[in-house]
Parts: sequence; C-alpha cells; structure tokens
Amino acid sequence: MLRCVCYLNSNEKHPSYWNNKGKQALHKALDMKPNVRRAKNTILFLGDGMGIPTVTAARILKGQMNGGNGEEFSLAMDTFPHLALSKTYNVDQQMPDSAGTATAYLCGVKANYGTLGLSASALRYNCNSTFGNEVESVLHRAKMAGKSVGIVSTARVQHASPGAAYSHTANRGWYADSDMNTADITAGCRDIAYQLVHNTDINVILGGGRKYMFSKETPDPEYPSYKGVRNDKIDLTAVWLNNKQNAKYVWNKDEFDQVNPEKTDYLMGLFEPSDCRYELERDHTLDPSLTEMVDKAIKILRRNPKGYYLFVEDEGRIDHGHHGSGAKFALTEAVEFDNAIERAAELTSELDTLSVVTADHSHVFSFGGHSNRGNPVLGLSRNLAEDKKSFTTTLYGNGPGYKLVNGSRADVNTTEADHKDYKQQSAVPLDSETHGSEDVAIFAKGPMAHLFHGVQEQSYIAHVMAYAACIEPYTDCFIPDLEPEPDHTGATNPSLIVLLMGLIPALLSIISV
Repeated sequence: MLRCVCYLNSNEKHPSYWNNKGKQALHKALDMKPNVRRAKNTILFLGDGMGIPTVTAARILKGQMNGGNGEEFSLAMDTFPHLALSKTYNVDQQMPDSAGTATAYLCGVKANYGTLGLSASALRYNCNSTFGNEVESVLHRAKMAGKSVGIVSTARVQHASPGAAYSHTANRGWYADSDMNTADITAGCRDIAYQLVHNTDINVILGGGRKYMFSKETPDPEYPSYKGVRNDKIDLTAVWLNNKQNAKYVWNKDEFDQVNPEKTDYLMGLFEPSDCRYELERDHTLDPSLTEMVDKAIKILRRNPKGYYLFVEDEGRIDHGHHGSGAKFALTEAVEFDNAIERAAELTSELDTLSVVTADHSHVFSFGGHSNRGNPVLGLSRNLAEDKKSFTTTLYGNGPGYKLVNGSRADVNTTEADHKDYKQQSAVPLDSETHGSEDVAIFAKGPMAHLFHGVQEQSYIAHVMAYAACIEPYTDCFIPDLEPEPDHTGATNPSLIVLLMGLIPALLSIISV
C-alpha cells in the first residue's frame, strides 16, 4: 500500500538549490545542438490514452515506487529534449477514437472516427468506400525501403492503434471474418487479422489477439475451453510462417524466452486470445512484459544493416484502465510503458535512432485536490469535501465510478482507494469513461527530433518520421547518413561571426572619424 512519503529535501528550502538547478538546465539547453543526421532507425512509442495528466501522475507514481516523494522524479520520456503538442481530433469527430488517430500519426493523413488506413473520403461501415481511399503507413513505407519493421502491443495486434500500420478497413471492429457480413467479404473487403499477414511483410509481431488467427474449431492452447473465431478455417499463423526463413511463432513466455534474436528474422508472439493482461495482473511465468517484448524486438530488428521501424504501444491497458475508471490499472501500465522506453534507450543510440513518444488521445482523467508533497497519487485529499466526506486526488469527469449511497456521494477511505479494483469517482454516470478532446504531448530525441515543435496536427508525426528516415514521400530529403565531425582546430563559432558582423558598422564609424 502506498502511504505518504513526505521526505522533504532540506536543500529545497534554499534559493541556491533552485538557482543551481535552473542554471544546469539552462547550460544544457544552450549546449543543445540539433541532430541533422539521417535516422537509420525510427521508433514510435504510443501510450494509448496517455494524456498529460496521466504522464504527470505516472511520474509521481514511479517516483514513489522508487522510494521518493514522486513529484521531483523524471520519467524516461521526460528526458527527451524536444517537445510539441498534438491536436487529436478526427475529421468528423471532436472527441477522437484510436482508429482515426492511428491513421493520422502512422499514415500522415487525418481520418474519420472508426476507420483504419483510409482517408476521410471513406465512410465507417461502408466497405465500398475503402477502394481508392487507402493511405500507407510509415511502417509500410519503411519496409518498402528495405528496412525491418515491427509491432509490439499490450492489446490484440489487430486493435485500432497497431491496425493502422498495415490495414485498410472501414470498420475497426472487423477483427476477423466472423465480424463481417457476407456482402462486405464478397465485395472484397478483408478482416484486419487477414490483412496483418497479407498486406505488409512485418518482421516482428508481439502482443495479444490469438483468437482472430484461428478457426472456430481450433481450441486455444492456454484456455482449451476457448476457441478461435474465424469462419474461413484458415490458420493465419501458418500462412504467416509460410515461405519465411528463420521465422518463429510463440504463444507463451517460455517459448518467447527461447527465441534467439541473433538467429531470428521473423517472430510472431501472441500471448492472449484477446488483449494482454494488465501489468497488475500479468502472469510473469506465461506472458512477457512490454519491456521484455521491446527488448526482443529491437534485438531482432537491429540486425538489418538498413535499419528498422518499430511501433510500440501500451494500448491498452492505459486506455482500458481509464475507460473502467480504474486509475491504478492505467497508471501502473503507464509506468511499465516508461520502463520499456527506458530499456529501448539502453539498446539504441541517439546518433542514428529517432525515438518519439506520444498518445493518440487523452481521457477525462484528472488529479489534484488538497494534497501534501509526497501524497500518494491514488490516495486521498487531506481535506474533506463540502459534503464532509473524503475524496481521492484522482477523479474522472464521467464513467462507471459514479456512485450514490442513500442518495448522496459515496465516502471513501484509504484502504478502498488503494485497492486495484477501486473505481475512482466520476461526475457523470456512464458505463465506460470517455476519451478527452484536448491536445496530447509529443516527446522526441535523435535525428531530426528538433522538427517536433509548437502545436501541430497529429498527422505531422508521420511526416517527421518519414522525412528523418528519407523514405516515401521524402526520398529526396538530402539528409546525410552521418554528419561529419567538426574540425575544432579551424572551426569558427557562428555566434562569434554574428557578433563581429554587428561590430563592423561601429568600427567603420570610428575609422571614418
């Protein structure tokens, strides 16, 4: 159970502490130079539903898990030097969904709510509107450029966020052919799982979603009473493995751990029939963590001398936790997501790898109230509300946490609030908490990361990543593979040149006198 830490650093009471801290940050900023090399590798980390309040709360939680107050802690993503804001709306919706947003940040084109890999000319549920409106993802374009590509997700790999990397579908819910009607299949539309193995030659696929790959007659290897859901009786894992060398399909952690990344070119790992379990409930003997999946993916993909593109998503479980008004689930997922970012940083170099962290959308999640330094993020405010009852510092604007007892708001105590299944209170009753509509953050480091600045359309993300890697539509980017090291013996400081040019008029006036 998290209790108030409240170990105040006595140095923080003195101005010198903050002045020195400010000077250090200033000098670091002054020394910062843009990396104008070409990105050999690109990694997009997507925290599904990870709005700015979630980032801040996760920072404090991770800091408290490491024994501190939390507020002063830095996440791995906090260390990325370049930041921007992303406008998340869909073409037809103010409050976006994960499908339309994924099409934006993966394909560079804003789309309609519920559609994947299609421009806004396509209509949701309208199969015929698919044809001619397809847009390609940066992942697909990276593969066409000879790079290795991968997808890692804590949700089903056919879900909305990863789905836009490889599929073109008028309905994000068409996971398998059993989710579609006969007319749409006859018209030529294909389910997302089918497109996963047929559209783009993806080297690494890790996440959940087993049931969409097997027929209704095939029992699940982990839960024998459950079966696949496909009507066409096709084993899509076998289709994916066909004609691939050094390829493996695994479904549990033991098999996953036995995969040698130095001898593997293709790896598909599907660890649950649907979404992976929450980190709080993950069976460590059966399912790998997000960090472990990212580690394995990078070690496989980096063997390609031309580089790689990797999409990493904590789909789920941040987003799904918030939808259930379960802040403990959501924030614990965000902490594990940051752990994966930290591990990726250990395996890559900022010199040749562009790493970007962002969210598809936010949630109506907030935290605040009257709380002392070091107060647990999932704890109580120190003051009672006007109704003389306690309340948690984390709350939701709407959702299933709305609860009345004898016609008034329910009280809450510390034990209840700390339980993993506790639903934070909501102002408006809904069976599922909704997404937020505000901007989300973009964190970036590596080649061309400085191009992330200001407030941008979400579709801008894909353009920067494609440009940095010099892939379609920016193959004529003229970015050098390696920036030549400066010759310090004969180098001239640009700021000195500017200073001297400013002095010339004054010198001329003196000479003329």
